[in-house]
Amino acid sequence: MTNPTPIRTMMIDTADLKRTFKTRTGAVEAVAGVDLHVNAGEIFGFLGPNGAGKTTTLRMLATLITPTAGDATVAGADLRREPALVRQRIGYVPQGGSTDPAETGRGELVLQGRLYGMNAVDAKTRAAEVLDKLDLVSAADRPTGTYSGGMRRRLDVGLGIVHRPQVLFLDEPTTGLDPQARARMWDEIKRLREQGTTVFLTTHYLEEADALADRLAIIDHGKIVAEGTADELKRQVAGDVITLGVNGATEHVLETVRAQSFVREVSGEDGVVRLYVERGETAVPQILRLLDGAGLEAASISLHRPSLDDVFLRQTGRSLRDEAAA
Repeated sequence: MTNPTPIRTMMIDTADLKRTFKTRTGAVEAVAGVDLHVNAGEIFGFLGPNGAGKTTTLRMLATLITPTAGDATVAGADLRREPALVRQRIGYVPQGGSTDPAETGRGELVLQGRLYGMNAVDAKTRAAEVLDKLDLVSAADRPTGTYSGGMRRRLDVGLGIVHRPQVLFLDEPTTGLDPQARARMWDEIKRLREQGTTVFLTTHYLEEADALADRLAIIDHGKIVAEGTADELKRQVAGDVITLGVNGATEHVLETVRAQSFVREVSGEDGVVRLYVERGETAVPQILRLLDGAGLEAASISLHRPSLDDVFLRQTGRSLRDEAAA
């Protein structure tokens, strides 16, 4: 079985993609018109708060649920008119995994290959290749119930790529992994991209999105609110970010600093105030003097360059770090 030739430069192309669910209280529009354009051979990161429409979008693109409206092509096949063809050309790795703890890793891969139409010889040959690529040869003939979390997750990826898909959907691929296993998974994802596979990745880990994704999109309330490279998105947040811990005096601090000419933007809640300023190194002493003059005191203060979390917070009003911990 040979590697399939990529069908087109654009591997995922959606226009006004929507999904509405019926509930007892009425219709809920989980995805409210999404336009996505993912190029062949890139890692595309998809971020969003819980309930923002991220998983629904992913499941539509993987043909697990049908769009209510809109158009999309995935790996050159029409999502709504040719779902079977889409399934042939993609791999999907769900967050929870799908291995049988009583089956061996080799057995799982051979079965997956047969399900995708390989004959017995080709399926065994391909299973051996995948085991070698994912460094699972020594555990190949053990029941997967004996695997570590990192080994099971690598096998999940193996099940997603055994048929050499053109697009691989990875839903939170490193959730629950220790730092060493997570770094190893990053290497595997990068290797897939180098081999020509287009990877569509959802993640709650900021460093993962920053390190892996060639481009990113943030979805909130069912719509794309930001898209670009990590650097492009960070540049949308002007200047430096100063974070103050204010021990419940949020409103008083906001009133004190909001009108200052060097403060471009300011927000605050739950005893934390964030200021976006042009030059943080000169703004910090000015802010401390202002607070002192107003009889206020900061319990903590930090200064940093804009991060993806600042972008996420600015676009959605929530911190991705808080979402990951929830």
